[in-house]
Amino acid sequence: MWLPIIGLLIGVILGLMTDFRVPAEYSSYLSIAVLAALDTLFGGIRAYLQETFDSNVFLTGFFFNILLAAGLAFLGVHLGVDLYLAAIFAFGVRLFNNIAVIRRLLLSKWERKPAKW
Repeated sequence: MWLPIIGLLIGVILGLMTDFRVPAEYSSYLSIAVLAALDTLFGGIRAYLQETFDSNVFLTGFFFNILLAAGLAFLGVHLGVDLYLAAIFAFGVRLFNNIAVIRRLLLSKWERKPAKW
């Protein structure tokens, strides 16, 4: 559970501390890669809450999803087809699905706790 959160915090801190600018021609690749990374992050949190988390699956999925999304965007640019929209749709649906499951899991755990007066 802590690995995804620590990685996210390190990334945000490094991003805020550096003056790195992404060229405009690469912004679509980066946005899709970030969406894929967020999907994997929330998938990892979901797996942890369902007690099925495996760090090897998380790490390989993280990099594979990013490379797949960026590769689809790259291929689409060279073919003249907006393939990045397929990646946005797929990862967006999975992201919201993972968030919904996380919310339900947290609510069910919260409701099972006895009230302390």
